[in-house]
Amino acid sequence: MTISIKPLLVAAALLQVMAPSQTLAQGAKDTLTIGMSQYPPSLHPGIEPTVAKTYAIRFGYRPITAYNDNRKMECFLCTEVPTIANGRAKTVDLGGGKKGMTVKFTLHPKAQWGDGTPITSKDVAFSWTVGVKPESGFARPDVFQRITKVETLDAKNFVLHMNKAEYDFADLVDFALLPAHLEEPVVKGLATLADYNKNTLYNRTPTTAGLWNGPYKLAQIQSGAFLVFEPNPNWWGQKPHFKRITVKTIENTATLEANLRSGDLDYISGVLGLSMDQGLAMAKEPALQQKFDFEFPLGLVYEHIDLNRNHPGLKDKRVRQALLLGIDRETLVKQLVDGKFPVAHSWVNPLEPGYDANVTKYPFDPARAKILLDQAGFKPGADGIRVNGAGQRLSLEYMTTAGNKMRELVQQVLQNQWKQIGVEVVIKNVPARTYFGETLKKQQFTALAQLAWSSNPESPPTSTLATSGIPTAANNYAGANYPQFSHPGMDKLIDDVQRELDPAKRKPLWFEMQKIYTDELPVLPLYFRTDVYVVPKWLTGVLKPGQLPSNYFGQESWGVR
Repeated sequence: MTISIKPLLVAAALLQVMAPSQTLAQGAKDTLTIGMSQYPPSLHPGIEPTVAKTYAIRFGYRPITAYNDNRKMECFLCTEVPTIANGRAKTVDLGGGKKGMTVKFTLHPKAQWGDGTPITSKDVAFSWTVGVKPESGFARPDVFQRITKVETLDAKNFVLHMNKAEYDFADLVDFALLPAHLEEPVVKGLATLADYNKNTLYNRTPTTAGLWNGPYKLAQIQSGAFLVFEPNPNWWGQKPHFKRITVKTIENTATLEANLRSGDLDYISGVLGLSMDQGLAMAKEPALQQKFDFEFPLGLVYEHIDLNRNHPGLKDKRVRQALLLGIDRETLVKQLVDGKFPVAHSWVNPLEPGYDANVTKYPFDPARAKILLDQAGFKPGADGIRVNGAGQRLSLEYMTTAGNKMRELVQQVLQNQWKQIGVEVVIKNVPARTYFGETLKKQQFTALAQLAWSSNPESPPTSTLATSGIPTAANNYAGANYPQFSHPGMDKLIDDVQRELDPAKRKPLWFEMQKIYTDELPVLPLYFRTDVYVVPKWLTGVLKPGQLPSNYFGQESWGVR
């Protein structure tokens, strides 16, 4: 069955009963209420690749391995990260000049699901059989498809046989681990795997204890409103402090701030929380300085505008280039966020080893933009808006997540700047759940769609820029290549960079990918986002001196002073 939203009065009453108050948090300090601006469209760890989902489920979910908050690979469900040096990872000859790998993992002896069922190699093998099939709708099918076999040595030891020798062989953050004892019966009962997303327990009965393997388990849910996590009694790691953590969704960021000020929220997630202008303004208030710590760390979060190149105007890359030349991004970030967002020239962050400092840049140059639009056949009409020879106005619908104050401000600025070069922009925003659940993956945006991607260190753009990442009905709309960008050269470079084990030799491949990106511009890069952390002084573990904030892992170490 699906989880329905209750009538408004009932929902409001539930929120009052279930959401921890500021008084309780500062008294007993055993509950925590977190605000976030988006609600996840799915709670399945492998489906719907949204930041909201990634953040929310990590209170109750751990991958086998992943990069930790210090950007170091770490075991979360295993005993030792496989490396070439420790002998757990080995290259093998596949014949025909091709190299593959075998990678051995040992699961933690105490690792178990929230219902007490041990996490075993069978879970790994079952998860692979589902994720490897395109119709399952997994966001990262490539992670599963590079594995040709899961060899189960025993209950806690398994070997991944890979058809490529890739440098990120130990990273399993996108290998969605599923409880076979619960999900295998679901899969066996389906007429087609394309129906899996509708029937998985993560979406039908997400409070089932055995779905979770982290320090907390999902205990209560109000679809679209909040998720309530309570300690997992079968968690084998450090005992979590809080008796209840509520992740509450308030899509309007101004209302989100108001709830923090009133005490209805204890803390707002640094991910999908307050906008930078809100955080900067709050940090200047003496009264708030006494209550909160403010941090603005730069992360691997890339704000950009995806383009639907089926639009008659956007098919021509000269129009796409003109749009970027028509944006004064330097002034934009200076005025909106005091210059704290570095302007992006591609999807590769300056913090990354593959960043090309000499990548092609598009400075604000409206005169050059007008020339390119003229060359593309779009001439100014009587009202100043450009029209081509077929009489088509250069009018673009511009979408993003409704209620996000920062994005709505950006839309207004860009709408005005693009008008100066003869491009009409019509703003149309939708709720985040609809935007990420339907609009983007089914390309229901007609021209422009603004969003952000959060990535792991040196993560190839397989799901966002490779042809294999294009969401289609055939793959159940998996992948996140929403512009439907398909370029043989980019596909080859993505494959080549993954196969190259030498970091020094990967650099020129990253440079070539950025060259194609900046020439074709399937996406308009805006800036790299600095998240806003407004953390109550009594809450520990979220801000770690000398480290990144604990975005995704380590919630069991959160506590109180």
